[in-house]
Amino acid sequence: MRTHLRTASTAAALVLAALSLTACGGDTDKADKAGGTSSSASASASATASASASASASGSVSKAPAKGTSTKDTSTGGGTGGAASACTTKNTSVTFIASAHHAGEQEPAAATVKVTNTSKATCTLVGASTLVAKDDQGKAEPISADTSANGTDAVDIKPGASAQATVLYADLNFEGSASAREVCAIQASTVEIALPDDEGRTVKVTKADGSAGTFNVCGPDVKFDGFGK
Repeated sequence: MRTHLRTASTAAALVLAALSLTACGGDTDKADKAGGTSSSASASASATASASASASASGSVSKAPAKGTSTKDTSTGGGTGGAASACTTKNTSVTFIASAHHAGEQEPAAATVKVTNTSKATCTLVGASTLVAKDDQGKAEPISADTSANGTDAVDIKPGASAQATVLYADLNFEGSASAREVCAIQASTVEIALPDDEGRTVKVTKADGSAGTFNVCGPDVKFDGFGK
């Protein structure tokens, strides 16, 4: 009977020992798992911080544009538009065409000043243009006129296009004899024309067909109208 009790007690002790070991093992596994998770999280955070620091040091960090922010390149020359440049000696040619008809007592002669845009961009005429005519022989004082009365409005001239202005003058001397009617104080083969805020240029006087002409001016009243297309 004692042997049976001793055997049962021993068996019970072995069972309790096994349960105790299992419990300890379970706690160890949980600790290992918890430790592993914590280690992985720490390693991941460390790697992320290291990568961010490296990227910041090399200047390669890029951020997405904030909402409503344009990513279009707005550097100089990257866009189009803006104000047109002024028409000057650098981007235009000028022609002076003497009147094809003599003046009458009630109607003046009409010469034409033609400005052509020779560039690849639109230019603008705004302000007063001036005209100076000198006698080829220097026998009379030069005469001058400008468009300040009605030539200050802006006129855009596209590439290859032209703008024209009329010069009204008397090319006959109505007070002289019939033989001297066409003899004027100013007989100019060239004139000087300056566009607004530009230097003057010497322009040859031509006829309508392009051949050489003369700007005969018999009186001081010369009217330089504004430019129009």
